[in-house]
Amino acid sequence: MAQITHVKLVDDLDGGEAAESVAFSLDGKSYEIDLSDKHAAALRDAVAPFTSSARRAGNGSKVASRQRMAMRVGRPREDTAAIRQWANANGLEVSARGRISSTVLEAYENRGNAPAASAVATSTAAAPVAESAVEGVVEAEAKPKRRTRKKATAEG
Repeated sequence: MAQITHVKLVDDLDGGEAAESVAFSLDGKSYEIDLSDKHAAALRDAVAPFTSSARRAGNGSKVASRQRMAMRVGRPREDTAAIRQWANANGLEVSARGRISSTVLEAYENRGNAPAASAVATSTAAAPVAESAVEGVVEAEAKPKRRTRKKATAEG
C-alpha cells in the first residue's frame, strides 16, 4: 500500500500559507518561525540595521552546528552507492551501511591504474585487483594489536 504525506507550512503570524521556516537567535536562545514571503522579508528588514553592525559569533545555534555536521560528509550518497556496488562486484567485503574502509576506497580509486581492471563483475581481469585488495585486508587483520603494559603494583 502506498502512502503520500503532504506537509503544509502555516504562517505563525496570520495563519495563512507560509513559504519558509526562518531560524534566528537572540540572547542565546534559538528560534524558528514559519513565515510567508511577505512576513519573512519584513523580519529581515527589521533586523537588518542590527545585523549589518553586528559581528558573527563563533559558536552558532544548534541548527547551525547540525548544518555544519551535514556539510562534513565526505562523499555524496550516489558515490558511496557506486563504490559499494563496485566492491561487491569485485569480491571485496563492504557493509551495506556505515563508513567504507580505507582499503576499499583505495582499491576503488586505483581501479583504473591496473592494466586491465574493470568494474564489471563478470570480467576476469578485475579478479587480480580484487584479490590484491582482499590480501591487504587480511594482512592488516593478521597483525596483533599492541597491548599497553600494566603498571607494577606495590603488592608485586
